[in-house]
Amino acid sequence: MNCKICSSEVKKNFKKKILNKYDVQFFHCNNCGFLFTEEPYWLAEAYNSAINISDTGILDRNIYFSKVVSSLIYFFFDKEGVFLDYAGGYGIFTRLMRDIGFDFYWSDKYSQNLLARGFEYKKIKKAQVEALTAFEVFEHLVDPLEEINKMLAVSENIFFSTKLLPEPVPEDWWYFGFNHGQHIAFYSRDTLTFIANKNGLRFYSFGEIHLFTRKKISPLLFSVIVKLSKYGIAFFIAKIIMKSKIWGDHVLLEK
Repeated sequence: MNCKICSSEVKKNFKKKILNKYDVQFFHCNNCGFLFTEEPYWLAEAYNSAINISDTGILDRNIYFSKVVSSLIYFFFDKEGVFLDYAGGYGIFTRLMRDIGFDFYWSDKYSQNLLARGFEYKKIKKAQVEALTAFEVFEHLVDPLEEINKMLAVSENIFFSTKLLPEPVPEDWWYFGFNHGQHIAFYSRDTLTFIANKNGLRFYSFGEIHLFTRKKISPLLFSVIVKLSKYGIAFFIAKIIMKSKIWGDHVLLEK
């Protein structure tokens, strides 16, 4: 079997029980560091609910991501541009970003839009998307390169999150999500660097926050802004200057 990312030969790494009933083989690539499962035949069952029941951090995570992305957009991108939250779940992140003042839209093939209704990407004229966000998405991808190409067709700037695979590869790690079975792809820093280089992009990363882009950004400044956003410093600068879309969206949807 070959790696889904770099096409190098992979080796069996370990086998674990998924959804408490399926014995699933995990494969590891020594070239790019990618770890992935065998063909995920259990996904239909795993996605009985789009958001798994153990995801208790969904609100806290979206609030944190909104602070980080607001800061990064404000300092590095066109803050007046159009943005897309790809695989946006219930619309939490889209609504948070519109509340701050950014023109965000939602899309998701598998989830119902509950909180950002009226701002589905398919309903707007296909404007140039300044940046796309894909949070907690990459670890769900059956064919990462194909899906990333779809994202790049929308925007060459992709903010995303995923936990980097520890070294050496552990057999037990909470992020594997054996109980819910939705996580099937795991990336090392080398994996993400390979993907960026393959697409002629730059790769910036701090913690679980990552960016593919053609823009040249100071890696140190990127890291500092992400770190400060955690404490609300850079975020409040952006929020004070941006004009919230809460009332404007209300008026628009009332028409």
